[in-house]
Amino acid sequence: MSGAEKIIVVQFKKGRGGIVPGDIRQASSAASAEKIAGAMASRHIGVAAYAVTVDEESGDMGDPRLLVSHGEITDLMPD
Repeated sequence: MSGAEKIIVVQFKKGRGGIVPGDIRQASSAASAEKIAGAMASRHIGVAAYAVTVDEESGDMGDPRLLVSHGEITDLMPD
C-alpha cells in the first residue's frame, strides 16, 4: 500500500440535498491551495482546501484534513 498526500481545492454548490461538492482542483502545495481558495471564494457558495492521503494502488482516499474554508461547505466524507 502506497499513500501520497494530495492537496485539493473543492468548490461547493447548491444541490437537491443542500450544499454539495462540485469541481475539484489539485494544488501544488498547501499555501497555493489557500491562495486559490481565497481567489475563488467570491464566485462560489463555498470553497475549501484540503490535504488528503490517497492510496496510489487502490485509489482509496483517507479522511481529508481541512486547511482553509470560505463560505458554506459540507463534509466531503459523510458517515
